[in-house]
Amino acid sequence: MAALQWNSIDNTAIDTARLLAADAVEKVGNGHPGTAMSLAPAAYLLFQKVMRRDPADNAWLGRDRFVLSAGHSSLTQYVQLYLGGYGLELDDLKALRTWGSKTPGHPEYGHTDGVEITTGPLGQGLASAVGFAYSARFERGLFDPDAADGTSPFDHFVYVIAGDGDLQEGVTAEASSLAGHQQLGNLITIYDSNQISIEDDTNIAFTEDVAARYAAYNWHVQTVDWKKTGSYVEDVAELHSAIEAAQGVTDQPSLIILKTIIGWPSPKKQNTGKIHGSALGAEELAGVKTVLGFNPDKNFEVADDVIEHTRKALVRGADQHAEWNTRFDAWSAANPERKQLLDRLLTGELPDGLDEALPVFPAGTEVSTRAASGKVLGALGSVIPELWGGSADLAESNNTTIEGAASFVPSEHSTGAWTGNKYGRVLHFGIREHAMAAILNGIVLHGNTRPFGGTFLIFSDYMRPAIRLAALMKAPSIFVWTHDSVALGEDGPTHQPIEQLATLRAIPGLDVVRPGDANEVSWAWKTILERRGGPAGIVLTRQNIPVFERGDGDASGDTFASAANVARGAYVLAEAPGGTPDVILIGTGSEVQLAVNAREALKADGINARVVSAPSLEWFEEQTAEYRESVLPKSVTARVSVEAGIALTWGRYVGDRGRSVSIEHFGASADYKTLFREFGITTDAVVAAARESLAAL
Repeated sequence: MAALQWNSIDNTAIDTARLLAADAVEKVGNGHPGTAMSLAPAAYLLFQKVMRRDPADNAWLGRDRFVLSAGHSSLTQYVQLYLGGYGLELDDLKALRTWGSKTPGHPEYGHTDGVEITTGPLGQGLASAVGFAYSARFERGLFDPDAADGTSPFDHFVYVIAGDGDLQEGVTAEASSLAGHQQLGNLITIYDSNQISIEDDTNIAFTEDVAARYAAYNWHVQTVDWKKTGSYVEDVAELHSAIEAAQGVTDQPSLIILKTIIGWPSPKKQNTGKIHGSALGAEELAGVKTVLGFNPDKNFEVADDVIEHTRKALVRGADQHAEWNTRFDAWSAANPERKQLLDRLLTGELPDGLDEALPVFPAGTEVSTRAASGKVLGALGSVIPELWGGSADLAESNNTTIEGAASFVPSEHSTGAWTGNKYGRVLHFGIREHAMAAILNGIVLHGNTRPFGGTFLIFSDYMRPAIRLAALMKAPSIFVWTHDSVALGEDGPTHQPIEQLATLRAIPGLDVVRPGDANEVSWAWKTILERRGGPAGIVLTRQNIPVFERGDGDASGDTFASAANVARGAYVLAEAPGGTPDVILIGTGSEVQLAVNAREALKADGINARVVSAPSLEWFEEQTAEYRESVLPKSVTARVSVEAGIALTWGRYVGDRGRSVSIEHFGASADYKTLFREFGITTDAVVAAARESLAAL
């Protein structure tokens, strides 16, 4: 890093940043001014003096990444994006937190240029930044594994600003533990230790030794205390030196504990909870401006020489980008095959030969869909080098190991069961489901690789905040959820999902995919990988289920439809005998077989039943009205859904006359056959429900 160049106009720019934050909150009447005021020196240092970024190209591959984990202090980032010429202008700051503005209450990925990730729920930013660092290392392994440290065009840093709230959230403990274990030297976090939250002094609930905790996580820890002399001195040079030292530590992530006074230099409200999450008020705001030598009667005041100075970031960024391009071009010339791979990944396209690589499972056998998924991943891993993933300590249960691949972990952490390689493909998250989901989000936002992470469906509850953020950001994270119903058996009700399918389907933008046999698993994975518009969760059985005999196209007569129809979300698996259905039986996952068996039982009584396999209701809703009508014609009002969970999401599909075979209570500890029998998840129950629906007025 170049020697720090600093003069008086930099100090004026920092004070301008403080007041822009205070003015913006004052104008809208709500928001978080205090942290943005006291963090202005640190944010300015990063954006103007430290980070390699090109404000004219926010998608530049070689840029350093920045994550504002303390997302409530959105102005910390917005003001720097304005000063540096990233696309925000003064009117955008004036429109803070208002309808249609580029400056919402918390930074939103895809909404504001220069924002790398949506942060709001505390802890998510720092946890996902660990995923950014994972991704940077994995991508370097794909594209430039042999270059010396610091010489590759794929080398860069991930910078985070976090606050007291972030450090208190459990997800950061999980993710930080993994970051230290992984020796992520490209991750540098500035922890703003101002010891103030909404409830004022954090000593009421947070007194641990954070430095000792992070040292125990194997982080490189430094403290920069601007209060150490008894007077408050914002020693930017000291912080710069700490960042420089952190950059030099290549085998540990770095935590810089920056001790600040929130709301500095507010005369009456600094260092209080009052300035954390509310406007200063006219009198106090005027007092701050007076202290800083600004006109108390002016708002959003930016001197011409200040904006001229800070917008030089555009020139610096262009120069850094040009220098990087020279190295990138040299890499491209020396690595044509890797450059071809990079080009494909940047487009989001999958390689040729994917259909041919998909396993085909023989009809008449029985295979659990989790086992089928493992075979699919093994087959796809050989043709999709960007596919990588693992589990939260459940690889053998989730079947999430790419056969023959090394583990993504420094080699000294190899065990008797796993061989580590810092560029490996098998991820081990330990028992950290929440961090796993957040890390996956960070990986997919950093680049175009396709990571996945697995656990039992019941533990999706531990992942939910990060799953929701993935959907909000339209990030194509892939979650593998096995042991998908009470059929997991003897572990009992604590481990048996009941409401999870319904509540996951309630998340807008999340694809929930529950294949009905092994060949549906193959096509489900293909479809998930083809889609990049948001996250998906594939939901898989523990128990073996039948592999259906199928034809090559749509269902006809007694010939079942091809599993390729999975991409439509729901499809006619087995047509009604005679062609015109009296009743439609809709199933997902392991319960599709019950609908198939019920079709045969009803046929014997002269009742024509169509079986619809519905692995993904989200995908089905994307189809044309004509297609949806062809699968579920409005004229057929006798309908039955069958799914081993609550029926909450099925009312719109079965209607008032329809019936749902479901489980509306918690499970029990027994083998799965007993549970299905006792809880009425049986062929007989589907037949009875069909008769009830037909008899309904």
